[in-house]
Amino acid sequence: MALGLILALGGLGVLTVGADQFVKGAARLAVLYRVSPVVVGAVLIGFGTSAPEMVVSGIAAARGDLDIGVGNIVGSNVANVSLVLAAATAVAVIPVDSHTLRRVAPLSVGSVGVFALVLRGRIERWEGALLAALIIAVLILAVRAARPDDPLGEDVEGMIGDDPLHRGREIVRSGAGLSLVVVSAWFIVEGAGRVADALDLSGGFVGFTLVAMGTSAPELVTSVQAARQGETELLIGNLLGSNVFNSLAVGGIMGLVGPGPVLDTRLASTGSTMMFGIVVISWLFMMVGGEVDRRKGFVLLFLWIASVVVLAGSDVADSALSFG
Repeated sequence: MALGLILALGGLGVLTVGADQFVKGAARLAVLYRVSPVVVGAVLIGFGTSAPEMVVSGIAAARGDLDIGVGNIVGSNVANVSLVLAAATAVAVIPVDSHTLRRVAPLSVGSVGVFALVLRGRIERWEGALLAALIIAVLILAVRAARPDDPLGEDVEGMIGDDPLHRGREIVRSGAGLSLVVVSAWFIVEGAGRVADALDLSGGFVGFTLVAMGTSAPELVTSVQAARQGETELLIGNLLGSNVFNSLAVGGIMGLVGPGPVLDTRLASTGSTMMFGIVVISWLFMMVGGEVDRRKGFVLLFLWIASVVVLAGSDVADSALSFG
């Protein structure tokens, strides 16, 4: 078990650094090659925020550890709109702009709902292809809806920074970052599997807690920092957008590279239902008053804790029976 924890936690730490450098290098290369700001914001940053979940869940599915990958996505989706958002509200009231309420939030709820339906039973390869087609359609609509001359968003500008752009350096940065992401993801999946076996826990529960908490750590840190600095305009939109990419892009990759049954039936049924319910509740909280305050954040935190307890219930009971 100790080795499993070292592999998982160490891998998560390396993954965070690698994903950040990969996205930064890719974004700076896109600017050098004069890629449209719309494409940089919608594609690079969108995929970048979900890069940890994407690589970890993709490798887990390819290795036959589909439950770990599914647990990671379900746990990340839940954490984004409950734990991460609640942590930000502890610092400041988080406003929700009209664009997010009218377009991004319904799209996020719909994407999570589709992913929840896919989890019932088996994840087939055609379902993975459907999810992949949906994320492509979302990106096309996002690019068409924006104006070609729109400036880079604040989050993109912050990621690119003010340092001089050098093509060779950015190629090395993005290549090294991607290599770190892939290698660390393998260690995370291997470590999570060892922890699950040692504690007689399901891979789905370990994915929902240990792995999802690690892959959601960048969003947690970024959201709290944004709240402290008063830069909360894009916070909720980014969290909801991350759920869209998790559900469609990452779900699609899992279905394409490692289709099969979700063996953790509680994760596939109860977990997916809780995921969708918590996302809907957070959407309703955003609509009431156009902001998420500390009281709403407390409720969302409670919902996250409750989801962990509910999913842990069967695993703890099974472990007790096995030791008995």
